[in-house]
Amino acid sequence: MTAVQLLEKFLFPTQTHFQYVHTLSGGEQKRLYLLTILMKNPNFLILDEPTNDLDIFTLQVLEDYLSEFQGCLIVVSHDRYFMDKIVDHLFVLNGDGTIDDVIGSYAQYRVHQKNKIQKDKRIQQELEKEVAENKAKQKNTKPIPTKSKLSYKEQREFEGLEKEIEQLETEKSELSAQLNNPELDYDKITEVSERLTKLVEELDEKSLRWLELAEYA
Repeated sequence: MTAVQLLEKFLFPTQTHFQYVHTLSGGEQKRLYLLTILMKNPNFLILDEPTNDLDIFTLQVLEDYLSEFQGCLIVVSHDRYFMDKIVDHLFVLNGDGTIDDVIGSYAQYRVHQKNKIQKDKRIQQELEKEVAENKAKQKNTKPIPTKSKLSYKEQREFEGLEKEIEQLETEKSELSAQLNNPELDYDKITEVSERLTKLVEELDEKSLRWLELAEYA
């Protein structure tokens, strides 16, 4: 592609090709700077938040160019729509310090996360069912343990835990739904992710305590 073709592709009509750079608008100068990099015909690009401060016309041109780019492209971005159009392999940084390696678009990743949350919920339900079944078997087949029943205080704690676990599960579902919202901004994503991490830890702790008390309930 010639320099003239590149200029026209990046929305510089023929009459602007010989203008001085200082006469261009701020958006045109950004577009020209981007063009000076791309016209070197690189085979490897690393873009850090490339959609920041770009007008919609420049963004469209950039998307068109990158969709036809034959080299290796690494993009760091919070723009989900941009990633869905450009990338086919994701490294998703989670709020708990883990990284998900995902083949596919961000839209596909959101579907995967939704399915995972539903699977975790089913596992939790199956675990609670298994505990209840084991408790019933123990009553019928095992001798009465040394601790035959809960104290009044433990009984109150046990009943309270059931309600707390139910509330935490509800909040967990709500937070997971928020993370699947494509319109959620970066600050809110960070806030929700941090709360979700703490909530999962709290839920695990209370579930273990519930299982411990359930043996004598």
